Formats: sequence, structure tokens, C-alpha cells
Amino acid sequence: MANILKITLRDPGIPQQHKDPANWPADMRAEWGDDEGLTGARAHRNAMATQFRRVRRQLDDFKPDVVVMWGDDQYENFKEDIIPPFTVCAYDDMDLYPWRHAQASSMTDGGRPNFWGEGPDKHYRLRGRRDIGKYLTTGLIESGFDVSYAYKPLHHSSVAHAFTNAILYLDYDRQGWDYPTIVFPINCYGRKVVSARGFLTNMDDKLDFDPPSPSPARCIDLGAAAARVLRASPWRVAVIASSSWSHAFLCDRTWRLRPDTPNDRKLYQALVDGNDALWRQQTTRDIEDAGQQEVLNWYPLLGAMKELGATLDWSTFVPTQVFNSNKVFAAYRPA
Repeated sequence: MANILKITLRDPGIPQQHKDPANWPADMRAEWGDDEGLTGARAHRNAMATQFRRVRRQLDDFKPDVVVMWGDDQYENFKEDIIPPFTVCAYDDMDLYPWRHAQASSMTDGGRPNFWGEGPDKHYRLRGRRDIGKYLTTGLIESGFDVSYAYKPLHHSSVAHAFTNAILYLDYDRQGWDYPTIVFPINCYGRKVVSARGFLTNMDDKLDFDPPSPSPARCIDLGAAAARVLRASPWRVAVIASSSWSHAFLCDRTWRLRPDTPNDRKLYQALVDGNDALWRQQTTRDIEDAGQQEVLNWYPLLGAMKELGATLDWSTFVPTQVFNSNKVFAAYRPA
């Protein structure tokens, strides 16, 4: 789980003094330990698994007719030929092979070993609901959000890893995933989606930056509009935001060695307090400087929950200094 940090430590553009563990914060040194994070990885994984199981129980109790999932597309399905800001993927049923379809940005391509000992033949029959996807797209367009839509993947064999990982982890105990699922990718990586192929670069690399991602405020408004459309539907819908929070490899102010935990905790506390104004006032530059590009997936979730008058049922912050990104779990109770 420390592979991204190990790759970053080889970056020639990072001064050596910042790479020296002796100069790291005490909690980072402790997590790194004397085994380059192996012991810490087990603890971090167990903490995440506990929370994923908790979310899964709440999802099963809710018994949705469909799951709508916001996540980023990291130069996986959308590439140079089209980068839509928002897309409703109104797919039909498809076969999802998590360890075969993975792209380079997820670091699981090539059948990488995994916790479950699964190989390239592991698959889900991912159920789609084109009719609900079309309903959602129509409602958003009619309410002023000119979202894109798709009936089949473009450059990917199934769905991007933000969605695949959410399914894998929410099915941590391999109960199966039978919920019809509509994936709703957001162009979170913005200026780095093509120029950096949505992944690692070296500090000194000169990038020809792309246009920016949608703004945080626009993502909040999208979520609110989606909630209005879905609330008027005949279906029982669960909405999910799939992402870790600030990513070390995106955060220059930490020399890309650790996530921007202070800013993550600031956003998290605002989530707990119901301080939607703080979330809305964040700018695209704020997001980029903190390496919080993927947190843009949470903005429509908060917009939807506010629109519905839903209350925060529980939340948890799972911190790390070594494993690339802090993780946040939360569940809302319908009004």
C-alpha cells in the first residue's frame, strides 16, 4: 500500500532532505516504521474494511432499486477525443472483470496480487438501468444541466476504477453486488487529466495543462439538481460518492510525499458541522493546491443531501501519512 510513496521517493525533482524519513513528521515515521509501511498498511486496511462493511450494511438496509455513483475518470474511459465535465453512463448489463479491466492509473493492471487472492477471471455481472439513466439525464438537461450521457464505454472495457473499487470494497466479504448501478463520472482531474494522464508525474515535469475541472460550487449544484430529479422518480435511489480525499501525489506543498491532512480535516469538520458554506466557497485552485481533486465527487453528494434535507447519520475520518490519501466514510439518513 506504500507503493506510490516508494515511487515518489525516486523523484529526482524532490530535494533529498524531504525524502529523508528523519525529517518526516513523527506520525509519518511511525506509520512507515522499520518495514516501509507493511505493518501500518495492515492496520490501515483493517480500519477501511470496518467502515466499508458499515456502509454496506446501511446500503443493504435501505434496499435501493438503483445505486447512482459519482466518481472520477482518471484518463480511463475518456481521453484526448472527449473529456466531458459530467456524464451519466446509462449502460445496460455488463461483465465487470476487476483484475482484467483495470487501467494503469489504478495500479492493478496485469493481475496484481490482492487481498482476496483473486485473478483475472473474477467478475461481476454488473446490472445496468438504461431507463433510469435516461430519466436522470433528461431531468438534468431540462433543469439546466447539460450533462453528457453514454450507452456504452468508450476507451474502457467496463467502468473506471473509482467505480470498480467501490464495488470491490463494498463487497469486501464477497456477498455479491446485485444492485443495478449507474456510474456518473466527473472530470475531477481537470488540468491534469490528459497532460498527466490522471496519475503520477515527477515534480520537474513540464506539463501542458488542460482546461480545469468543474468548480466545487457547480458540483454542489449538480448534486442538488440530481436529487430533485430522483426524488420525483418512482424509484428508491442510493447515491454514493467514491473517492479518497487529498492525494499525496497531487499535492506539491507536501512535496507529494503525504496528503494535505490539515485541509482534509477542515473539510471533514465542515461536513460534520453541516457547514455547507465552507464547502461551497472552495475554489478550483483551492482543490488543486490541496491535492483534493477527487473530493469533487463528494460535492454533489453534499449538494444532494442538503437538497433532500437529509441528516448525517455517522461519519469517520481514517487518516494516513504514508498510504497516499486519507479516507472518509459517511452515511446520511433520509428526511
